[in-house]
Amino acid sequence: MPQPDLTLTPAGPALAPRYTEPRPATPDTTTSRTTAPRTLRSHTPDSPTPRNPYLRLFALPGTRAFTAGNLIARLPSGMFGVSAVIMIAGRYDSYALAGSVTATGLTAGALAAPWIARLVDRYGQARVAVPATAYAVLGHLILLLCVHGKAPAWTLFLVAAATATAPNTGGMSRARWAHLLRDDPDALHTANAFEQAADELCFMLGPVLAALLCSALFPEAGTLAAAVLFLSGVLLFAAQRSTEPPIAPRTAAGSPLRTPGMVPLLAVFLATGAIFGSMEVVTLAYVDGPVAGPVLAVQAAGSCAAGLLYGRARRTARLRTCLAAMTVLMAMPLLAATTGSLLALAGGLLVAGMATAPTMVTGMGLVQRLTPASRLNEGMTLAVTALLAGIAAGSATGGWSADHAPFPAFGFLVPIAAAALALTLALCARPSAH
Repeated sequence: MPQPDLTLTPAGPALAPRYTEPRPATPDTTTSRTTAPRTLRSHTPDSPTPRNPYLRLFALPGTRAFTAGNLIARLPSGMFGVSAVIMIAGRYDSYALAGSVTATGLTAGALAAPWIARLVDRYGQARVAVPATAYAVLGHLILLLCVHGKAPAWTLFLVAAATATAPNTGGMSRARWAHLLRDDPDALHTANAFEQAADELCFMLGPVLAALLCSALFPEAGTLAAAVLFLSGVLLFAAQRSTEPPIAPRTAAGSPLRTPGMVPLLAVFLATGAIFGSMEVVTLAYVDGPVAGPVLAVQAAGSCAAGLLYGRARRTARLRTCLAAMTVLMAMPLLAATTGSLLALAGGLLVAGMATAPTMVTGMGLVQRLTPASRLNEGMTLAVTALLAGIAAGSATGGWSADHAPFPAFGFLVPIAAAALALTLALCARPSAH
């Protein structure tokens, strides 16, 4: 009998959740428990099923609790980078240094992420995420103290690398959805779209909150608040044990990197990350004030709205189509910046952001299809690693272009170039990676 649940399970073969409606047991040599239903259902069969696909997601017990904790933990992801750029550039008067230090932290995190994810698969989310988060928060606090005391620049790079143990909270949330909805591809598509919209919401609110705290209180306030939220959110998320995926058994499956089409796809994620990293730094440098956060958040708002709409669609676009649209739309902030109007720039960022979420949802869907079932969580983490590495490269490049720009809007050429590179890589990749 075919077992479609294996195609989307991040931790290999696993028992069905206890809270789904059972069906007749499937004979097996090792167990007599029931398997999961093929469609998403509420835990109370007699209750009406919501027509909205997002409401149906949260009809499952435990999903609201782990989502709330994960959102609190994910909000600082949009705060740490902006807070670091603001406090370092303000203290050392160099956006190039601020961008390079931020890139160092992201690069270290990208290198450590697969190992952290492997530990999560082996020992469980709660057991690994809490101490890993504590170490990362300690690194951010030490960086805050170094910047406040204006320590030598080289120390900032060392301390930034100490924040690399931060777990991928978004990936852990996606892993829970993939486990709960492994028999319902349509609901899983909606869940993936919701997660991408949640990412954009955090990157929309995070920069605003960070910029307001840093300007209204003191330059280090954004980093301090982000550290508190990060640790609190992970503690709440880890406490929700009923929805935690089971520990993955050790298998003989090879690395996802050996899967045909995976390496070219990761290269596309690398170039896509450069779009996000460069756009953040060049926008902060161009606006250079307390309204920088709100202006930057408009891009995330456009992506959030587009992601929610994309999650309701039953058909997905091809990755190269999404990247082509992104390449065209990334020219909007450049054209708007040449006018010198912040309102026009906000509008350009809003339009540009509308291509982000569909591109990321489509790309993550390809990762899920290309990765062996028993290594799905590792495959998703490799995609996030490539994305973080691209963000790091984009941050450094954006910081350099901001300091050496021949005209104010020059930096906005970097995201366009990165989008064109991502499209070129997708066109040159195997058909399965399109």
